[in-house]
Amino acid sequence: MPFNKIILAEKDIPRQWYNLAADLPGPLHAPLGPDGQALKPAMLAKVFPMNIIEQEISTKRWIDIPEEVLKLLSLWRPAPLRRALALEKFLKTPAHIYYKDESVSPAGSHKPNSAVAQAWYNKKFGIKRLTTETGAGQWGSAIAFACNLIGLECKVYMVRISFDQKPMRKTMMQVWGAKCVASPSQDTASGREILKKTPHTPGSLGIAISEAVEDALSDESGSSRYCLGSVLNHVLLHQTIIGLEAKKQLKIAGEKGPDVVIGCVGGGSNFAGISFPFIYDKIHGKKIEIIPVEPTACPTLTKGPFTYDFGDTAGLTPLLAMYTLGHGFVPEPIHAGGLRYHGMAPLVSQAAVKGLVKPRSYDQIKCYESAMIWAKTEGAICAPETSHAIACAIDEAKKARQEGKKKVILFCYSGHGLMDLAGYEKFLSGKLTKYALPKHKLKKSLESIKGLPKIR
Repeated sequence: MPFNKIILAEKDIPRQWYNLAADLPGPLHAPLGPDGQALKPAMLAKVFPMNIIEQEISTKRWIDIPEEVLKLLSLWRPAPLRRALALEKFLKTPAHIYYKDESVSPAGSHKPNSAVAQAWYNKKFGIKRLTTETGAGQWGSAIAFACNLIGLECKVYMVRISFDQKPMRKTMMQVWGAKCVASPSQDTASGREILKKTPHTPGSLGIAISEAVEDALSDESGSSRYCLGSVLNHVLLHQTIIGLEAKKQLKIAGEKGPDVVIGCVGGGSNFAGISFPFIYDKIHGKKIEIIPVEPTACPTLTKGPFTYDFGDTAGLTPLLAMYTLGHGFVPEPIHAGGLRYHGMAPLVSQAAVKGLVKPRSYDQIKCYESAMIWAKTEGAICAPETSHAIACAIDEAKKARQEGKKKVILFCYSGHGLMDLAGYEKFLSGKLTKYALPKHKLKKSLESIKGLPKIR
């Protein structure tokens, strides 16, 4: 009888994170300061604690997970690896479809994997308060949970459209003791300036990042720092626990390994978590197709150029080498709020440049249709972001059926959708439409990167 789920013992939680920066072919493009010169670690000291900065710039392949962090992670880890047997039967596919169920965390997504680590490192460094941004609210919920667990104050700037669409996410943050405000807000100079120019803006992750960074930098006591839930190397590092567990579980299930690895991608965190340990295998000769899936409304990897850009709208962050739609990009208010970031994680971008991953983009109607198939077969209601990975997994399973191949498909079930039912309601009532970013809007948003350094 096939396994419905594979659950590891707590003693089998990985003891180290995997750092893809150690193995990517070719030199990594260094972050740049405002003068266009290579960024020095000390320049980040007012934004991040030094123990986080050390992880950010590290090229060590393996980084030990502190025992205290492992203890916190064990509240919900190891996460189950499940096999989608009902979906396989529905699709009449010879493929084996596995998914890493990250919805089992207290916040309902993969985000606490990094949130508890970042909160712990900040607390150890003597920081008392964290500021951050959030899109759909998964990261905001996760860092609120982590700060409550570890004993830090927390303020979250939530993209306005998601703040309005997903009010219960705000409530989750408040239950865990965090303060959550809609971004752009009146609380920062950058927020007030944007509201003055565009008072009815739906907001963006770039704007929310600007506000959170400004907030941390303006604390004259020096006891505040900024943290974020995606994009930077240390965040992706923390998430690799997902793929490392999955490797062990696939072995228990009797599989030699995946033929296809899939994750939805916005800034890169859950995709990196599931894929980086397998990109390591691909670099060392294994044949694996690795697919990041993004919305057609925010096609960073599939339509954007690979160049230097700011990580935020106001230009407060370092310049990062990444695929980008331009830091001035303001996305359409699609319901996959966690996939609306203008840029892509530098490590994911570099993997795409080297051909190690093959990105795709799907529109929200296809994704919701796939989410409905998932709910009617596997029973769970997935997050709108996660539906992108499910849509791709369904396509790959159909392809396996057409080819008559017994493929192993693995994807990251990055979060549940129980806080995202407004999107399902709009889909069921026919109020959602297909949307792909028009060329003229992409051209306009890319004007914000004119004059910035280019990739050599």
